[in-house]
Amino acid sequence: MSRRTVLTAAVTAGAAAALGAASPGAAATPAAGAAATPASGAAATPAAGGAGTTADWFAAPARSVRPKFRWWWPDGLVDPDEIAREIDQIADAGFGGVEIAAVHHSVKDKSLLDTARHGWGGGPWRDGVEAALRRAARRGLTVDVTLGPSWPVAVPGITPDDEAAAKELVHGRAPLAGGATYEGPVPPPVHEAAPGVTAARLLAVQAARVETAHSTRKETGLDPDSVRDLTAEVIDGALTWTAPAEGEWVLISYWQRGSGQQPESGPHSAPAAYVVDHFSAAGTAAVTDFWERRILTGSLRRLLEAAGGAFFEDSVEMETEGLVWTERLPQEFEKRTGRPLLPHLPALVLDDSNQVFAFEAQLTRQIRHDFWGTVSDLFNRHHLRALRDWAHTLDMTLRSQPYGLQTDAIESAAILDIAEGESLGFKNLDDYRCLAGGRDMAGHTVLSCESGAYNGSAYGTTWDRVLRTMGGAYAAGVNQTVLHGFSYAKAPEARWPGFAAFSPYNGSPGYGESWGPRQPTWRHVEDISGYLGRVHQVLQAGTVRADVAVYRQTGYTATGIGASWFTSTGVPLGWTHQFLSGPLLDLPNARVSGGRLAPDGPAYKALFVEGDFFHGSTPTLALADARKLLGFAEAGLPVVLLGAFDQALTPGVPASGETERLRDVLARLLALPHVVRVTDKTAVGDALTALGVSPDVRYSASSTLLNAHRVTKEADFYYLCNGKHAETVKPPVAAIDHDVTLRRTRGRRSVPYLLDPWTGEAVRVGRYTQKGDEVTLRVALRPGQTRIVALGRPGLFGDRNGNRPHAVSSDADEVLFTRDGLTVRAGAAGTYRTELSQGRTVTTTFRSVPAAIEPDRWDVEVEDWVPGSDATRTEKVRKDLVLDTLLPWSKIPELADSAGIGRYRTTVVLPRDWTSDHGAFLDLGQVSDTFRVKVNGKESGPADRMSPVVDVGPLLRRGENTIEIEVATPLVNRLRTTRPEVFGSLARQDHGLVGPVKLVPYAQTTI
Repeated sequence: MSRRTVLTAAVTAGAAAALGAASPGAAATPAAGAAATPASGAAATPAAGGAGTTADWFAAPARSVRPKFRWWWPDGLVDPDEIAREIDQIADAGFGGVEIAAVHHSVKDKSLLDTARHGWGGGPWRDGVEAALRRAARRGLTVDVTLGPSWPVAVPGITPDDEAAAKELVHGRAPLAGGATYEGPVPPPVHEAAPGVTAARLLAVQAARVETAHSTRKETGLDPDSVRDLTAEVIDGALTWTAPAEGEWVLISYWQRGSGQQPESGPHSAPAAYVVDHFSAAGTAAVTDFWERRILTGSLRRLLEAAGGAFFEDSVEMETEGLVWTERLPQEFEKRTGRPLLPHLPALVLDDSNQVFAFEAQLTRQIRHDFWGTVSDLFNRHHLRALRDWAHTLDMTLRSQPYGLQTDAIESAAILDIAEGESLGFKNLDDYRCLAGGRDMAGHTVLSCESGAYNGSAYGTTWDRVLRTMGGAYAAGVNQTVLHGFSYAKAPEARWPGFAAFSPYNGSPGYGESWGPRQPTWRHVEDISGYLGRVHQVLQAGTVRADVAVYRQTGYTATGIGASWFTSTGVPLGWTHQFLSGPLLDLPNARVSGGRLAPDGPAYKALFVEGDFFHGSTPTLALADARKLLGFAEAGLPVVLLGAFDQALTPGVPASGETERLRDVLARLLALPHVVRVTDKTAVGDALTALGVSPDVRYSASSTLLNAHRVTKEADFYYLCNGKHAETVKPPVAAIDHDVTLRRTRGRRSVPYLLDPWTGEAVRVGRYTQKGDEVTLRVALRPGQTRIVALGRPGLFGDRNGNRPHAVSSDADEVLFTRDGLTVRAGAAGTYRTELSQGRTVTTTFRSVPAAIEPDRWDVEVEDWVPGSDATRTEKVRKDLVLDTLLPWSKIPELADSAGIGRYRTTVVLPRDWTSDHGAFLDLGQVSDTFRVKVNGKESGPADRMSPVVDVGPLLRRGENTIEIEVATPLVNRLRTTRPEVFGSLARQDHGLVGPVKLVPYAQTTI
């Protein structure tokens, strides 16, 4: 968790509901006997079987692909019986797993946690983990465990001075006029050491002449040729040195010491844990040795090995006063670059994350690139690879958020079994696309996301907001959701409705949410878990496809920095892209066949290279990478370069003659016929077209529609979402309604199916056109709404309409396949013409369609949730009202501060000429948060939360009909009154059924 700022006639909102509805909750229940599988996602590929099996695979996704919860414990202050009960709650709600994490930011007095007896890693904590594993095995859930308490990874028992503890390089400085003599102690560090740090080792002392031409707003410029090493002249901690007469000088001392960083919101153990060195073998060994010696009892080891879950590490939030460091950094830097590190230190040292000194701009950029490249190598080698390999010895995997430092997170994603991003710290969808590139080039399956953490939104988060956030993330490659989160029931200082890990947070409502039975919306949460599970099932199936690989010289993520043209222009036209960094070009998948890069994986159609956004958009390429790109192009891969790559530079400090060799390679690259260099980013699209490259998905005009494409042996799966790149994008996304063209890769006999992730139904699309390997259909989506389209052989999903003619055009509202065949539907009386695929035109006449009905009276029964006799008990106070106008509860005096569940009932009367050829959509208008609908006592089934329009046609009858809408709200409005010191500053939220609610009739007939 990062807290730093560092189809039918038209696939309309109502069309999906018209495909039919499953019985309530049925689709959210896993198939009998379904068992948890390792988090690697290997079991996610659909069976290659025949009719029927694929439909079941989609309707009832396995536990292994269902969403998980981050499960927050107050360290080891847990009871095994309560642990088992909470596993049951999560399983009963249709979720697939948990991640055990020791987090208790809300507990102000940490002494109440009694870490001496109930700390992380101790006996009670181990008993709790065993209880979770045993119960999860019975319920088919996976259990992941964080590597240490809270984050970053830390180990109890080590001290900040130990070799295994996190280190920092801090500096001291003293100005010196030309010709002046410095005599005295070596300049001490500009910042005092953190508590617990008792030792500091002098690494070096240097003198450098100030060069104002190299100064920036924050950095003091220095002449690199003037840097002198004075370390040998230090005697007993003192230095005497006379500066040359010319210019102003500065003495710089460098001190290596422990950072003294502890995991967030500690202590979590006794003795306290300290963060380990993430760049050395010693740091990682401290973690694995602690687990082997202190945690992994025989029984716990057996349970973990049998469960096949993952170890988890949160984002790498190393806190230092200076520069992150490790003992062997100078040696590793020289081994990697062939140059000593110490002369470059002035351009590297930091003060509270700010650069202090600088050389000439290009040299400074190159030095910093080489340094962070070395740090990245050490992090990936000694930390991620070592932890991953150790996890495998326990038949577990490693899931991690590999960002927070200036390291190559794209390469990290290729190393990890499961890379993870986050909706809080990621600024746009390109942050996910970076991790997706590493995942897919390495042949992994899952890209996870820490989901639904919003600042200041505790007990006010709606599932609507979570789904909107995740909609775009799925299009960018995410296919596993770890919800933030589920809090253990009790902890010291907790008040109603129970312990919440992040609320209160410094006196405010805090981060994220505490989902579970304490929330009124938990009553409907099976609909949410079923929806997310089906999306995951599709997006973990087969192999991903992406149109273009974007080469990134610096593999950072969590930056919000995208790709020229593609992010702003290409994506709204249907293009998909992922990011690659240099190390990925060495993977086995990095080969070209048939003009595609990684043909057995993403099968990129082209490679795009531009300047390095993180270093002034300078056109840079490492010589080794340039040679690989040349090899790809010579093998037939189209390449587009943006910028002055005929004058490219090396990203790091070049060796003698290296720049000339680089430009020679690039000259050969640019001379190839299917390589194009452009100087204006607006020309990128035209360059791709000239190379014969086109996207798998095309829109008729620029759109907010996002897409993801996956291919199995049987079908192309297209995930479509009307979404946005980030929470901050303005103006908000509007509804869309336009044609979409999809490419078929499984053969031209493939027909389109609409897969409804809310109901689990898969129905052939009734109206579309096809030409060659393309299918075009109409897509209409409200903001945040999704569609899944599969292109597969007729009858793939076991339906009887697979080989029947379809409509290619119609002036009716919809043409759709039902159980009776191809059906025309309209919302108004009249005559409609429909052209069929074999050339025949059919005329359909509807003599009468009743007008829309807007009920004018509602009987409302409310369960108002209020605190009970203790922190975890809830009392439910009944309130009955009659409304002639629907309003949010906040505007109804009797309900202004209420939260809970409301049941709205009304009666509508349908005319005598109502027949079985009539039906109706129930449009709920505005409703918050979750809801379910009954008509005449029968459930309508799960409904699309992003588009609250339900087809209730099969449940209606002539004459009087009773409609019931059950709505569940968040707790925030009640907490404003019960805990005003935390929630009182928040405005009342508008929850409940607001409407307007309309019953909109239609007529339909089979043709």
